[in-house]
Amino acid sequence: MKKVLIIRLTAMGDVAMTSPVVSAACRRYPDIEFHVLSEPFFEPFFDESLPNLHFIGTNIRKSGEGVRGLWKLYRRLAVYDFDLVLDLHDVLRTKVLRTFLHRLSRIPTFVVDKGRGEKNALVRAENKQKRQLRRTVDRYADVFSKAGIPVEITETYRDKISSEQADQIITGKPVIGVSPFAQHKGKVYPVEKMKQVVSLLAERGAQVLVFGGGAKEKAVAEQWASEIEGCHSVIGKIKLKDEMALMSKLDCMISMDSSAMHICSLFGVRVVSVWGATHPFAGFLGFGQREDDAIGLDLPCRPCSVYGNKPCQFGDYRCFNINPESIVEKVMSGIADKKS
Repeated sequence: MKKVLIIRLTAMGDVAMTSPVVSAACRRYPDIEFHVLSEPFFEPFFDESLPNLHFIGTNIRKSGEGVRGLWKLYRRLAVYDFDLVLDLHDVLRTKVLRTFLHRLSRIPTFVVDKGRGEKNALVRAENKQKRQLRRTVDRYADVFSKAGIPVEITETYRDKISSEQADQIITGKPVIGVSPFAQHKGKVYPVEKMKQVVSLLAERGAQVLVFGGGAKEKAVAEQWASEIEGCHSVIGKIKLKDEMALMSKLDCMISMDSSAMHICSLFGVRVVSVWGATHPFAGFLGFGQREDDAIGLDLPCRPCSVYGNKPCQFGDYRCFNINPESIVEKVMSGIADKKS
């Protein structure tokens, strides 16, 4: 049986976007074994029900061993006798690793085209080329095609995940998820405005569940929960698989340009996404999500960043001057349409 190694080490949202492509490949080619190499934390993103899908966990980024650690990882992978290597990450670590696999084990290797030039043209300060770029999931699928195993990504989603702990948290309908935080400021809708969103949703009878973040974000979410009836924080309280189970049962998720959007997309859950410095044009809209559910302002300066990590040239992040009520209306109108 042919064996294929798929490398996508880090970045939660990007790993999640890999999942539908890998699942499509597994279903189309049941006679091929697909092995995903990524951080152990991300294993729940991949459908364990697929018999020809295997997960290889590695903490190479955290090992601190540099090239020596990559050499050890290569030795670990060499025993699998892979027939193909697909690098869906294309960073320095994966370049070194795939070089070992290609030159020492003579394995054909195929690499994702991230479209860096196009993305730079999209976000540059002057003469921006504002146009829709290729979706990231399609860029991943392109690698499979180059390797001679083309896949068709259809909007076939994973089944909802069963979780007793998740079922105990859901107490009402509709259930709206809110994932208001992100790694970079250019992706984060102002906290006070998002609190208004949560409050307005609760006033309309929704149960609001707040997801994502560390200790600082957890404190914010728990404050909201203490002040707003119908709001509940799950940050730091349940494991990733239980979070995914909760997300799979939502009526809608409000997310930044962040991983929550991509996790919900695995289950076909509708996401109203809020965009500031970044833009869906860069190709990061969630798999199967509607463009008209992506909320952002049409400003000459947008987008100014692919990842939201550049400081605002004006210092005020005016791209987030989005009325909280407009977000709530977008969410609730979709739920009303679903019920009618």
